[in-house]
Amino acid sequence: MRRIIIGISGASGSAYGYMALQALRAIGGVETHLVLSDAARRTIGLEMETSPDEFEALADVVHRDDDLAAAISSGSFITDGMIVVPCSMKSASAICYSLNGNLLVRAADVCLKEKRKLVLVVRETPLHLGHLRTLTQLAETGAVILPPIPAMYAQPQSVDDIVAHTVGKALDQFGIPNELFKRWRTPG
Repeated sequence: MRRIIIGISGASGSAYGYMALQALRAIGGVETHLVLSDAARRTIGLEMETSPDEFEALADVVHRDDDLAAAISSGSFITDGMIVVPCSMKSASAICYSLNGNLLVRAADVCLKEKRKLVLVVRETPLHLGHLRTLTQLAETGAVILPPIPAMYAQPQSVDDIVAHTVGKALDQFGIPNELFKRWRTPG
């Protein structure tokens, strides 16, 4: 069975994390390890009618963000990698500079040091030069920067369609087959 860590930070866009958990549960064959930052718990309450407990119910294993002794904090615990969805610039900066003060950042740092896939669904706009430099450094270190930018060719009909596109693209990075979004086809 595959094993993927889902980190949810306090950036706006909790729906992306929720849909990622829903999609992985529906697809099956992937053990999910969830870390919700304290800020994510607050943001979920502000953005959604879904509680943090409902996010946790979708995961196979839930880790407290303050538990730096959790299995996912060690490179000897094998995973396919991690998706931070959404990823705040605060979390991106902490990951970039290995400021491992919480489990979300530590688990991401482990993915980078072990050369495992790390997908950051960075949610911030506009980006200033400091943000861009941080994202560049993360990309140079091996992270995949995957901002939640909708593809209009898919002609989204709802917010869920837009969210599903980004989640599908994130799962594509792990080679996880999904039909969450309309894929480009040659016109005609």
